[in-house]
Amino acid sequence: MDNSANPNTVVNATGQFAGFAAGLTYAALPETVKEHLFCFLLDYLRVASLGQRMSWSAWATNLARELGGSAHSTVLFSTDRTDPERATFVNTTYAGSIDADDVHVGSMLHPGCIVISAALAVGEARHLSGERILAAIAAGYENMIRIGLSIQPSHFKRGFQSTATCGGFGAATAAASLLFTGNDRVRRIAETIGLAASFSGGLTQFYHSGSTVKRIHAAHAAGEGVHAALLAEAGFSGPADILEGRDGFARAYADGHDFGKGLDSIGTTWRLLETAIKPHACSARVLSAVEATAELCREHQLMLADIRAVRVGIPKIIQGRLTTPAPADIQAAQMSLPFCMAMVLNRGRELDPGFTMNVDDFEATLHDENVMATARRVECVLDDEAERVSTEQSVGAKVTLTLQSGKTVERFIEAPKGSASRPFTVDDHVARFKQEMGKRFSAVQVASLLEELRGFANARNPDRLMQLLAGKP
Repeated sequence: MDNSANPNTVVNATGQFAGFAAGLTYAALPETVKEHLFCFLLDYLRVASLGQRMSWSAWATNLARELGGSAHSTVLFSTDRTDPERATFVNTTYAGSIDADDVHVGSMLHPGCIVISAALAVGEARHLSGERILAAIAAGYENMIRIGLSIQPSHFKRGFQSTATCGGFGAATAAASLLFTGNDRVRRIAETIGLAASFSGGLTQFYHSGSTVKRIHAAHAAGEGVHAALLAEAGFSGPADILEGRDGFARAYADGHDFGKGLDSIGTTWRLLETAIKPHACSARVLSAVEATAELCREHQLMLADIRAVRVGIPKIIQGRLTTPAPADIQAAQMSLPFCMAMVLNRGRELDPGFTMNVDDFEATLHDENVMATARRVECVLDDEAERVSTEQSVGAKVTLTLQSGKTVERFIEAPKGSASRPFTVDDHVARFKQEMGKRFSAVQVASLLEELRGFANARNPDRLMQLLAGKP
């Protein structure tokens, strides 16, 4: 493609995604999108706080300290500062490694941990305003989701984890939107996306063999997206037709693609509004089954001893990788529908209404023989009703428990709490944020954090937010 006559000519899918990002301003965002960005930030920081305590997060933090880097961007919940790429990697590890972060089900990826980490790190390094950062976050979410939708489901079927492969596009979009402001902005963003695509990777063998690599899939993609933007700023470029090109991303990474679908109504219809917020640290596609099981246990005052058989009706997309009853490690347990249901069933009627499964719950139960035995009892069957209601936004499930008396109780969940059709309210997000931040900060500090986040669009830069997150008054 030769754009020398007009550097902002839009002639292909990559250019159209770049053009959307280049033209986006915070003022132009609908109010519902602005409200969602506030909620995304609250959830991002809540999950990052949980994830920062994990052992692998310490590995990432220690490695960043060892490698050094210019002190331009802050590592969350600390006074540590490093370069934007490393800060993005570490912060994304915190927010994206425990499978509690936001998710777009249809594109099979987690945008917030990547896009927000990249935008905050670059925005802080360049002293950019809250408005600029929020607009970059919106652009990053939208491009990442829409590119993912364009290549699914064949991308996943070929063995790729799209958070890792498409995450770089979200980070690159956000970072490049912040770094480039000139007349050639569209071209520079497109070339940044081209660079990010060349670094893209992320295989799903961990589903079968275990390992901790998925804990940093999002982090690697986010860091490489920022790296791509910095390389473009330094003078490098990637192919500006990388997504749809003859030997480009779609041909290499999928058996079929439809960028018309990904680009449809971009800038007027917001796919980021379809992003789900998780109540539990497990696969989004098992959340309906978890919710149905918990409701049955509470409603009928059941304990495991009361239950003779467990059956769950699922759509076909669940069958296989997410229905293994014997997970090899914690990551696999979080992806296992039978194991997640078994964790709920072993607690039975003792579940409180605010019940949440976090990654430490999986750590504690992975080698619990009772939970493992219960998981093996869960019968997963294809169900027409679950198939009918499952969409690009959520997955349904029908749970049937046969009691020792022979009586059966059943619950069908069309879409889990936190999905686009059953979203958490702003008050829910604030309450969840306060609950987690209250473990780190005083009530006064938490109130100051909330005030800063509510008014972040008016912030001259992210400095005050980072200071508050580091515990400074």
